[in-house]
Amino acid sequence: MKTLPFRRDERKSRVTVDCTDGAVSVYSHCAYCRHCKGVRIGNRLTPSPQGQALHDVRKGVAADESLMNAAMLFNTLVRDGDAIECDDDKDTGFSGLY
Repeated sequence: MKTLPFRRDERKSRVTVDCTDGAVSVYSHCAYCRHCKGVRIGNRLTPSPQGQALHDVRKGVAADESLMNAAMLFNTLVRDGDAIECDDDKDTGFSGLY
Protein backbone atom coordinates (compact mmCIF):
# COMPACT_ATOMS: atom_id res chain seq x y z
CA MET A 1 0.00 0.00 0.00
CA LYS A 2 1.30 3.42 -0.97
CA THR A 3 0.63 6.77 0.61
CA LEU A 4 0.37 9.51 -2.02
CA PRO A 5 0.64 12.98 -0.41
CA PHE A 6 -1.59 15.77 -1.69
CA ARG A 7 -0.24 18.69 -3.67
CA ARG A 8 -2.65 21.59 -3.30
CA ASP A 9 -3.08 24.51 -5.69
CA GLU A 10 -5.28 26.90 -3.74
CA ARG A 11 -5.65 29.34 -6.65
CA LYS A 12 -7.31 26.72 -8.86
CA SER A 13 -8.95 24.74 -6.01
CA ARG A 14 -7.11 21.69 -7.29
CA VAL A 15 -5.60 18.76 -5.38
CA THR A 16 -3.27 16.35 -7.19
CA VAL A 17 -1.14 13.31 -6.35
CA ASP A 18 1.77 11.69 -8.14
CA CYS A 19 0.27 8.51 -9.62
CA THR A 20 1.80 6.04 -12.05
CA ASP A 21 -0.09 7.97 -14.75
CA GLY A 22 1.61 11.22 -13.68
CA ALA A 23 0.11 14.07 -11.67
CA VAL A 24 -3.63 13.35 -11.49
CA SER A 25 -6.55 15.11 -9.86
CA VAL A 26 -7.72 13.48 -6.67
CA TYR A 27 -11.30 14.62 -7.35
CA SER A 28 -11.61 13.14 -10.85
CA HIS A 29 -9.20 10.18 -10.80
CA CYS A 30 -8.58 8.85 -7.27
CA ALA A 31 -12.22 9.21 -6.32
CA TYR A 32 -13.23 6.76 -9.05
CA CYS A 33 -10.21 4.44 -9.03
CA ARG A 34 -10.41 0.88 -7.78
CA HIS A 35 -6.98 1.24 -6.13
CA CYS A 36 -8.07 4.07 -3.80
CA LYS A 37 -8.52 2.65 -0.32
CA GLY A 38 -9.15 5.91 1.51
CA VAL A 39 -8.03 9.33 2.60
CA ARG A 40 -5.40 9.81 5.27
CA ILE A 41 -6.32 12.57 7.71
CA GLY A 42 -3.45 12.95 10.14
CA ASN A 43 -2.69 9.45 11.47
CA ARG A 44 -6.14 8.09 10.67
CA LEU A 45 -7.22 6.34 7.47
CA THR A 46 -10.82 6.97 6.44
CA PRO A 47 -12.00 4.34 3.93
CA SER A 48 -13.18 5.50 0.52
CA PRO A 49 -16.95 6.09 0.73
CA GLN A 50 -17.45 5.26 -2.97
CA GLY A 51 -16.31 1.67 -2.48
CA GLN A 52 -18.84 1.01 0.28
CA ALA A 53 -21.64 2.79 -1.60
CA LEU A 54 -20.96 0.80 -4.77
CA HIS A 55 -20.96 -2.43 -2.76
CA ASP A 56 -24.33 -1.50 -1.19
CA VAL A 57 -25.87 -0.55 -4.55
CA ARG A 58 -24.79 -3.85 -6.10
CA LYS A 59 -26.33 -5.76 -3.19
CA GLY A 60 -29.55 -3.79 -3.60
CA VAL A 61 -29.56 -2.28 -0.12
CA ALA A 62 -28.94 1.32 -1.22
CA ALA A 63 -30.30 3.72 -3.81
CA ASP A 64 -28.27 5.16 -6.65
CA GLU A 65 -28.26 8.51 -4.82
CA SER A 66 -25.89 6.99 -2.29
CA LEU A 67 -23.13 7.10 -4.94
CA MET A 68 -23.61 10.87 -5.27
CA ASN A 69 -23.58 11.28 -1.49
CA ALA A 70 -20.41 9.17 -1.29
CA ALA A 71 -18.72 11.41 -3.88
CA MET A 72 -19.60 14.52 -1.88
CA LEU A 73 -18.30 12.89 1.31
CA PHE A 74 -15.07 11.97 -0.48
CA ASN A 75 -14.61 15.63 -1.51
CA THR A 76 -15.05 16.67 2.13
CA LEU A 77 -12.47 14.11 3.25
CA VAL A 78 -10.00 15.40 0.66
CA ARG A 79 -10.53 18.96 1.88
CA ASP A 80 -9.51 17.88 5.39
CA GLY A 81 -6.99 15.20 4.42
CA ASP A 82 -3.28 14.95 3.74
CA ALA A 83 -2.87 11.95 1.41
CA ILE A 84 -4.50 9.09 -0.50
CA GLU A 85 -3.92 5.46 0.41
CA CYS A 86 -3.43 3.52 -2.82
CA ASP A 87 -3.04 -0.26 -3.18
CA ASP A 88 -1.55 -0.05 -6.69
CA ASP A 89 1.66 -1.85 -5.75
CA LYS A 90 2.10 -3.15 -9.32
CA ASP A 91 2.07 0.41 -10.74
CA THR A 92 -0.73 -0.26 -13.24
CA GLY A 93 -2.22 3.22 -12.87
CA PHE A 94 -5.87 4.24 -12.98
CA SER A 95 -8.43 1.45 -13.00
CA GLY A 96 -12.09 2.49 -13.11
CA LEU A 97 -14.25 1.69 -10.11
CA TYR A 98 -17.50 1.51 -12.07
